[in-house]
Amino acid sequence: MGGGGFSMEPDTPLLDDFVLSLARRPHPRVCFIATASGEAPTYVRDFYRAFAPRDCEPSDLSLFERRIADLRAFVLEQDVVYVGGGNTANMLPVWRVHGLDRVLVEAWHAGIVLCGISAGMNCWFAESVTDSFHLHALAALKDGLGLIGASACPHYDGEEQRRPTFRRLVANGELGDGWAADEGAALVFAGEALEEVVAERPGLAGHRVERTADGVSERRIAARHLGAA
Repeated sequence: MGGGGFSMEPDTPLLDDFVLSLARRPHPRVCFIATASGEAPTYVRDFYRAFAPRDCEPSDLSLFERRIADLRAFVLEQDVVYVGGGNTANMLPVWRVHGLDRVLVEAWHAGIVLCGISAGMNCWFAESVTDSFHLHALAALKDGLGLIGASACPHYDGEEQRRPTFRRLVANGELGDGWAADEGAALVFAGEALEEVVAERPGLAGHRVERTADGVSERRIAARHLGAA
């Protein structure tokens, strides 16, 4: 998700409902991972407020105050893993020191739905654009989980510097070819193949950005509006 969902647009539940619809069983188990925000209590609270009324079984996974000994068993019992936004560069080392990175790769192969917003989008890709190093200066991050062997850019239409920075980094080779998502839009992958782009508001899109001999090319992929009849 390039943006949206319960944390950004709590009155527009379409993306979160769509995530639940992808689960492999009714009344799915949904685990929220808020590492990127430092497990901000308000963020975790908002997750439960959004998902507890839904037909699902919500839980959260804390690594700063770890309560679960067997991460592998816990994660592989889930149907959906939902990663929150925040600092991508801080989140990934914490995952790795606990071995959660390896567990999430196993979950991916097991068919568990992996999703997230902002940092929770970036993490699944090999590379990404992030403000992890400075809130007002975007930079390349090159050590994502790499489930999708490409680069990523969330907030593509929502922050003034996201689009030009991503295009520049791809054009100069600092990032490989990749995918971007508007705020309120989500890229839906099956394995590494893009199946579609969906959105909680009309007019949003995903974008394919590739390096060319003379710079960069960009292809807009119109999103299917989840609220359309």
